[in-house]
Amino acid sequence: MNSPTPDPMTEETPVSEGPSFADILSEFEQQSHAAPGGPIEGTVLSVADDGVVVDIGRKLDGVLDPAKLKNPEGVFTVQPGAKVMVSIAGGTDEKGRLILSTHAVAQPKDWTGLQSAFDEKKTITGRVLEVIKGGLRVDVGVRAFMPASRSGVREVSDLESLVGQEIECRITKLDTDKEDVVVDRRVVTEEQEREARQKAFEVVAEGQEVMGKVRNLTDFGAFVDIGGVDGLLHVADISWTRIGKPSDVLKTGDEVKVKVLKVNRETKKISLGMKQLQPEPWSLAEGKFAQGDRVRGTVARTTDFGAFIELLPGVEGLIHVSEMSWTKRNPRPADLLKPGEVVEAVVLSSNPAEKKISLGLKQALGDPWDEVPEKFKPGTVIEAASVISIQKFGAFVQLAEGVEGMIHVGDITGEKRIETPKDLISVGQTVRCVVTEVDREKRRLRLSMKQLEPTKTDVWISEHKVGDTVTGRVQDVRDTRLTVELGEGVTGVCRMAAEEKASGGGAVNARKADVSSAAALLAAKFKQGVGAPETAPKIRTGETRKFTIASIDPQKRRIDLELAD
Repeated sequence: MNSPTPDPMTEETPVSEGPSFADILSEFEQQSHAAPGGPIEGTVLSVADDGVVVDIGRKLDGVLDPAKLKNPEGVFTVQPGAKVMVSIAGGTDEKGRLILSTHAVAQPKDWTGLQSAFDEKKTITGRVLEVIKGGLRVDVGVRAFMPASRSGVREVSDLESLVGQEIECRITKLDTDKEDVVVDRRVVTEEQEREARQKAFEVVAEGQEVMGKVRNLTDFGAFVDIGGVDGLLHVADISWTRIGKPSDVLKTGDEVKVKVLKVNRETKKISLGMKQLQPEPWSLAEGKFAQGDRVRGTVARTTDFGAFIELLPGVEGLIHVSEMSWTKRNPRPADLLKPGEVVEAVVLSSNPAEKKISLGLKQALGDPWDEVPEKFKPGTVIEAASVISIQKFGAFVQLAEGVEGMIHVGDITGEKRIETPKDLISVGQTVRCVVTEVDREKRRLRLSMKQLEPTKTDVWISEHKVGDTVTGRVQDVRDTRLTVELGEGVTGVCRMAAEEKASGGGAVNARKADVSSAAALLAAKFKQGVGAPETAPKIRTGETRKFTIASIDPQKRRIDLELAD
């Protein structure tokens, strides 16, 4: 007969016995609130000014007073991951963490222990009792002396802060007979700092972004503590914009975010950068500045060859000295532009890939030569032109802002020959001149002063009129054209009729022929004989004759004459 199957709902199932809640709580309290005592090796989890958190293998983490883990400069002597020997001081802080203390290094109890520590150069503990002349009195089991220079503090005034503290030190002198003991704290703190720096250096890697504190400033950069090890933040890596010196933007004690640029394991040098955390400015300039654009910027600095203009933070363009003025050939940039001044310029070329932008200052003002061909045509009289410079070959005068012309030495006066313009004019003098030549491509204007001088011809013309009979001396005879001197420096032109040219084989008869027919002419020639001279006199060079004024052109100084009967 089969036994009935037990009903799980009615049958009692045995329950395995385990720890009760009371047992668990008791164990937790025992582990969490362990009594103060023996040393425990812990691992540093985090380092901060509100406490150094340590994993001691219990359900609760422990916390150490950060002040006891800093060197005299305020730098932590431990980093996350470091192993430390601690003791549970008892109780918890407001965050529920066990309060710990650093485990004291054994203190020698007798002279034998002191001798052993001295011989083996062991680190011992002591309590600073008081400040005395030259240093500190320290209890290391016996009374010992610590020189101020070996206390590990920078200022004598800081010695007082060590009184009452437990310190680690090393015996440097031991005379048991005289009970003379000298200890050194500085050698221990320096070793701890070296160890801390080495551990910190080992975890630093290129590309890391870390927080640091400015420890020291120099003209070439800033030294930044990035957790027990210093890195150099060079002045060129502080900002994309140009700065004079680090102290312009940083001060000692500043908390800064930096990027690790380079780590040299051999020399143990670390290079840091701040600007590398920001976008590269020239990448923003790509496509922003095109040739011909008018832009505004601030004068960053001037040099002998030009001026640098900041267009964007970290983006500068150059105005070359040759692009600063239409008139000044070699100006000093510092005379035209001042740092901090806002100017408008024209982009002449842009190459962000090579970090180059060429700017023009004079182009933003407009080229005054654009109006020259129309405004200063040949023949235009300039009533007041200012002489701005004098050379041996001529004088330069300013006709308008940005427009200069040149008066050649031979065009200054027609009255006499001069060797240099300085014989008649000087810089700053105002002169009257006329435009004789314009060359837009070469940007050249040629002027003349002598063309505006009243000549002897001008005076003669002003005293005569058309129809007047005048006396003149024939200077030149050429075909139908006579050049006649009417006065000193005054000449006129007389053109002869065709029949006058034929008479006498090209010479002009001064009166009508007294023969009226060919027969009479032949008879006369027969009587005179073949080859005899003609009776009709000819006009020859040097003769003085009377002429009638046929026309006068004052502008061209031209006088036309006719032979008078």
